[in-house]
Amino acid sequence: MKRINRRSRMMLFTVLMAVMLAAVYSSGILISEDMVTGSFLNAKLPPCPAHPFGTDALGRDLFFRTLKGLSVSITVGLAASAVSAVIAVLAGAAAAIGSKRVDAVISWLIDLVMGIPHTILIILISFALGRGLKGLIAGIAATHWCSLARLVRGEVLQLRSERYVAISRKLGKSGGFILMHHMLPHLAPQFLVGLILMFPHAILHEASISFLGFGLPPEQPAIGIILSESMRCLSAGMWWSAVLPGLTLVLLVLMIDRLGEQLRRILDPYSAQE
Repeated sequence: MKRINRRSRMMLFTVLMAVMLAAVYSSGILISEDMVTGSFLNAKLPPCPAHPFGTDALGRDLFFRTLKGLSVSITVGLAASAVSAVIAVLAGAAAAIGSKRVDAVISWLIDLVMGIPHTILIILISFALGRGLKGLIAGIAATHWCSLARLVRGEVLQLRSERYVAISRKLGKSGGFILMHHMLPHLAPQFLVGLILMFPHAILHEASISFLGFGLPPEQPAIGIILSESMRCLSAGMWWSAVLPGLTLVLLVLMIDRLGEQLRRILDPYSAQE
């Protein structure tokens, strides 16, 4: 029987985690509003076979609300991470290819954004844009691009000194042609891995901002809102209303972080022969 090497196991594990994340997202999307509607006859029930996560003070099933909240978190995290990764690639490439003044301005902007606590900046941006889903995505996207932008800048500076780039420039190729055909293909792995590694940070920020009341509206079944509502019930002994949704959020974040780490190792050329 042929032995599966380490790289094949990593790819199999990565595909499995991606399928699990897709299943969580799909199940949350397919949950109807009737399944998360409250009933005072079922209020404050502890975990049981009919309600695996119990019910809240309004009789709403916490398992279904948690799944629906996770789908919202995945949507916000994916959208914010994608926008942030695009900003990072554009800013990093512009800093490396542009003039010294452009490089100085972008570097100053990166230092400025990184110098402000993310939570405060997200709250300010979200509040300025009217809160809600769009404001939250804009706030998270505007604060998570800096580290990847620095990585892209260093990568582009290294690519500029490569021989094939110099030959292409001597052949009369334009800067846009060199960027599209020689640099962006090399930046694709950094873009993909950076996007996935920003994913869990975006989800945690979405949950924390919603928990503080500056993110999604209260009627939205988000994890941060579920945890915020559970704080009023802990003194009554309803431990399940905070512990189980919180643990589910932690497991989701750890799974995405592990997925990003595995993908980084798969795309790493140094591990290609393992």
